[in-house]
Amino acid sequence: MFKKAILASMLMAQVFAVSAADVYPSRPIKFIVPYPPGGPTDAMARLLQAPLQAKLNTPIIIDNRGGAGGNIGTGMVAKSPADGYTMLLAASGPMAVNKTLYKTIPFDPEKDFAPIIQISAFPLVLEVHPSVNVTTVKQFIAMARDKPDTLSFASAGNGTPQHLAGELFNTAIGAKLQHVPYKGAGPALNDVIGGHVKVMFDILGSSVQYIKTGKLRAIAVTTATRSPTLPDVPTLAEAGVPGYDVTGWHGIVVPAGTPKPIIAKLNQALNDIFADPAFKQKWEELGTPVVGGTPEAFGALMRSESVKLGKVVRDAGVTVD
Repeated sequence: MFKKAILASMLMAQVFAVSAADVYPSRPIKFIVPYPPGGPTDAMARLLQAPLQAKLNTPIIIDNRGGAGGNIGTGMVAKSPADGYTMLLAASGPMAVNKTLYKTIPFDPEKDFAPIIQISAFPLVLEVHPSVNVTTVKQFIAMARDKPDTLSFASAGNGTPQHLAGELFNTAIGAKLQHVPYKGAGPALNDVIGGHVKVMFDILGSSVQYIKTGKLRAIAVTTATRSPTLPDVPTLAEAGVPGYDVTGWHGIVVPAGTPKPIIAKLNQALNDIFADPAFKQKWEELGTPVVGGTPEAFGALMRSESVKLGKVVRDAGVTVD
């Protein structure tokens, strides 16, 4: 009798999951961006908004909840119902770095979320305000060592790729550029363009237009290979910082416990969007290749990056200001 009750319960759960996916979505979906408007994370959400609405035939409502290195918005999603009506544009900071960087965070990256898909693999670019009299990595390193007080670097917040890239640079060259955290990449970039802060390790897609118009000067990219977007700009590794390699990434997750058929439906919709040549071109203009793939592949990436970046944080002595 007991076994029959268990089997009946499992069968009912499967029927519920299938029926939930059949009618999903039946109301608007909230898409949480854990950073303020204007940065690359926000730009990705807004580019996805219209085609995802068309695929799912329901409104996608973008809700920016910045602060605490992405922890505030990420924590909101962790506490949301597991019904597919709250998605998170997940960044590498809160998903792989912050549990090592912060003493406590309001979520568990591995236990509180179910992965949907990886959507980006961003190179970062070391850039300076034009008033900084350097054009090469060698010159920048010399100034960073001799006059570190003149080269504060801005970031999107503690634990973000922009922050971690700068701290790794400090460790690699034996300098101490002062870190100036902002509540998002947009406000940070605005202050660098305005000359209030002189340096930023920014995600390439959000800075490339300012580099091409001369409002910022690109010194190097942080990835192991050069970016097709700026083919004449060297990598830090080839220009004097051996072994340096930092890549920012993003994906989409939902609260843990979301029915698997709903996860599969979201994954398929997003992969279909990324397969469209016109959308792919727009996406690559952000400075990242199209990634896509399975929930399992994105989950594996988050776990491996958590180990890798956690070690980097500890070894570099990165702390929250």
